[in-house]
Formats: sequence, structure tokens, C-alpha cells
Amino acid sequence: MTTHQNLNWTTPQAVLERLRKRWNTGTYLTQLANGAPWEPVEIPLRGPKAGDITRHYDDVLAWTESWAPSAHRHLRIEYRRLGERLAGVNYIPDRVWVDDRDDLWRILGVTPTVARYQALLASTQERLPALIDWMVAHPMQVLQREADWHRLEGTIRWITDYRGPAVYLRQLDVPGVDTKFIERHRAILTTLLEQCLPDDRIDAEAARTDFAARFRFLRKPAYLRFRLLGGESLGGFSELMIRADEFTAPPPGITTVFVIENETTYLAFPDQPHSIVIHGGGYAVTQLSALTWLHDVRLVYWGDLDTHGFTILDRLHRAFPHTQSILMDRSTLLEHRGQWVKEDAPTHQPLGTLTPDEADVYASLADGEFGPNVRLEQERVRYHLLEVALNDLRQGPR
Repeated sequence: MTTHQNLNWTTPQAVLERLRKRWNTGTYLTQLANGAPWEPVEIPLRGPKAGDITRHYDDVLAWTESWAPSAHRHLRIEYRRLGERLAGVNYIPDRVWVDDRDDLWRILGVTPTVARYQALLASTQERLPALIDWMVAHPMQVLQREADWHRLEGTIRWITDYRGPAVYLRQLDVPGVDTKFIERHRAILTTLLEQCLPDDRIDAEAARTDFAARFRFLRKPAYLRFRLLGGESLGGFSELMIRADEFTAPPPGITTVFVIENETTYLAFPDQPHSIVIHGGGYAVTQLSALTWLHDVRLVYWGDLDTHGFTILDRLHRAFPHTQSILMDRSTLLEHRGQWVKEDAPTHQPLGTLTPDEADVYASLADGEFGPNVRLEQERVRYHLLEVALNDLRQGPR
């Protein structure tokens, strides 16, 4: 049997969905918050044509009854004349109107939601008026965070009011707010702080995802771990971990610095005169760029023989063009064919600072010349080859 839905006539549900779709954009709440006068909403209805009365009489009757005023007390229904000689003149719904804001809230079932939004606006107007324009423009985002709004507002107020020296996020003192809360709500806090803080309180060079840096909080310092080689010590210690920003000069008498990726190899690194070895820790090796004194010593890097190992070497080259590599060559790779493993996620980015020999091996690995995803981990290279490489370094020019 044919139904009026099949005939593509506008149903009450379709009108409700249309109104709710616009509600979800926040337009109605923005107009309310701005004090804009209400303009009645008109929605035309697609309904039966004259010939449908005879062909689909039951459907026309059912559709007309679905729009009975008693079922839609908050809509004003406008009718049009429909009829013909055979069926007589009839009046059917032609368009509906929402004449009042409160009627719209009742139709959508959002009257309590509107009241809560207005309460949040009033509270924020009193405590943090700089946020009002954003709240008016983005009401649905406010409602999405309704449960956390007062804590978000408290966090913004604390940061905007604070005038002391730089502190860690852990020192932010707001009831119910901790560093985990800030991390969970980092994106919205960033947006709101950008509404409230003057330009000189925001580091525009820092990424918006780096909350601490962007709003000038102290960040966890970078630490470097190193060993003194050749029987030397520093204050009685042969191995130290210190803050990178305090590592402003080499230990006395040091002329060579080795950067090693694998911890066990770092610990077993042979004694070398006037040298230290630093545990690189993968891409954390970029922390070395702050050590400007590395320009004045011999700098030697040894990492895994894979695409990421060469990418790390490229980054070191960018900071310190005089960086040398050891045991990251074709002969070392081929001599350990039985020790190869698979690299999980190889990279193929162009690396512009490698030497011709380094670039040749990197290209062969990236292009799969030796097979897919070939990797030779540092700890799989025979130890005596390290000793040979170090001896060659001592014999060669600095």
C-alpha cells in the first residue's frame, strides 16, 4: 500500500529534523545571546496535489490528520485550498510557522538547555567577561563542555591573573584542576586563553599543541647522560646525567664526543683519551643542538643502520655539519647479513646533509635494494669492528 511518506510529502518529523539541524549550528542561541529580535521561522510543506485526492484519498487524509493543530500546539499551521470538480474543495496544510522563541525551545525540548546556557553566560560575564564574545559565537561548544565549564573558567582566570615568575603547570592552583585535566582540555583551553591574554603573554612561535611553551610555562628540562672515557672522572663520577641547558661547556680536557644510540653499547664503549660518550636516545639526540660547544670538538655519531638511523644523523649534521659517522657504511651492513631484522616503519624523506657514502647506503635501504625494510641494529655489529673504527679515528685527522 502506498503511504504519504512514499509520496514524498513533508512529515512533522522532517520539520522537527530541519529545526534541530539549525539548532545544532548554534544559530538560535547566538541570536538569543546577542539580543536579536525573534523573526518567525517559516517552513513550507510539500504536500498532495489536486489529483492525489482521488488517487490516494486515504493517504491525503492520513497526512492531513498528521498535521492536526491539536498535535502541534507550538506551531502555527497555514492552509491552502486544494480541490477539483470531482473531489470538491479541501484545505490542506501548506506551511508551518514558529512564531515565538519559547515555542521553538518547547518543540525541540531544549528549554532547560537554554536556561543553563544563559546561566553560564551570566556567570562568565561576571567573572571573565573577555570570554563572552567567544561564548556567544560558539554556544554549542560551551554546552558540550558544560560539566567542566567552571573549572575551565577557573583555569583561565588563574593564568590570566598570574603575574609572577614562570612556573610549571603542576603549580597551577585551581580547585579540581590538575595537569591531567589541562592535558585533556588542552585544545579548548588554548582557544580560550587566546581570547583573554595579551599578545605578549603568548609565544606565537610555539605550536598550539605545545600548551606549556605557548603560554610560557616552564617545561620539563631535557637531560643528557654521558660517561667520561679513558679513566677520567668529574668530581669523582665517571657517569653523569645533567640538564641540557646547564651543559654549557665540555668537561676539562675533552676533545672528542661520541653519540651512541644503544644503551648497552654506550655502557660498554671502549676507553678513549680525552673523550666522552653520550647516550643519544633516538630522536632525542636533537637536544644536543643546544650544546654550542660541540662545534669546537670532534663529534662522532653511531646509530642503527636503517632509514631512521640516517635521519637522526641528518639532524645532527644540520646542527653540527662537522659530525662524522662510524660503522654506518655499506661494508658493515653487508658483513652482517645474517643479523638483519625488519624496520617497522621506514622513512623515505630526502636527507640533504649526508656525505656521498652515507647517502648511498640510505638510498639503498630506502629503495629496498637489499630487500624490504632491512635494518642492522647497533648492538648486532661485532664489537671488534668498533675497536677498529675507533683506532682508525685516532690515526686520522680530527
